[in-house]
Amino acid sequence: MTVHPDRAALFVVDVQNDFLDGGALAVPRGNEVIDPINQLMPRFRHVWASKDWHPSQTVHFEKWPVHCVRGTHGARFPETLDVLHIQKVFLKGTGNTDDGYSAFEATNEDLEFYLRKHHIDQLVVVGLATDYCVLSTALDAARLGFETFVVREAVRAVNLQPDDEKQAFERMRAAGVHLLQMSDILNLQT
Repeated sequence: MTVHPDRAALFVVDVQNDFLDGGALAVPRGNEVIDPINQLMPRFRHVWASKDWHPSQTVHFEKWPVHCVRGTHGARFPETLDVLHIQKVFLKGTGNTDDGYSAFEATNEDLEFYLRKHHIDQLVVVGLATDYCVLSTALDAARLGFETFVVREAVRAVNLQPDDEKQAFERMRAAGVHLLQMSDILNLQT
């Protein structure tokens, strides 16, 4: 259960203004993921990210408040996120009929192909939200055969129900996803 930075990518899920304090669909304590993610990024040769990139009209907004509409301030990364480390952004939820929870549903690039092309067999997932897009991305990564890790201090949950985060972690664990602490990566020799 060791992350090997030479064969791992850090994947930042949906750390966008609309999911942060004051955003259209703010994740409680969502801002707390930014500092841990900024600390983790320099540890990886490959740092990629996803964004919700919704059209203004989509069935997705029948379930959720309007958020992360492409090209808006809400869809941007926050200024406090060290975006200089992010080498590739995968856009999801781009159609008017799809939710795009998993980064593997990105429409501008095939994430699975991209990982294999770069000889990545480990994916370290961080970001928002634990019980939706982080969960979906981690489960898809594990299902596709990537050794998958989620860093607890670098994710936060929506928790529509009080135990949604706990259930999300249990689903990930059952699928073979490893749950890590920041120290598990920061203590690695690079």
